[in-house]
Amino acid sequence: MRYLKPVQSLNTGLSDNDPMSGVANLFDLGLVFIVGLLMALFGAYHLEDLLSETSELTIIKKSADGQIELIEKKGKKITAVKMTRETAKGRGERLGTAYKLENGSMIYIPD
Repeated sequence: MRYLKPVQSLNTGLSDNDPMSGVANLFDLGLVFIVGLLMALFGAYHLEDLLSETSELTIIKKSADGQIELIEKKGKKITAVKMTRETAKGRGERLGTAYKLENGSMIYIPD
């Protein structure tokens, strides 16, 4: 009758038989993957300036409906301004003319 009973060796504990014991390792692996992905994105888009305290950065976003958002970072201060026609309207003077050439380059000729 002793051959019919399941035998557990003395070296194995009950935790070795737990099927959920590997879930913690998968969670840790997921965290490492996420951190690596964030570092790769920061490097690919050159966003290291967002983390620097002394950097100055300006990002212009244009939505599908044509609204423009200006995000400006000076030191630790970040401001976001949504531009509309009323915000961009104003008085000024003409400074010159810009031309786009056939090869795609642009030149500016002051008045």
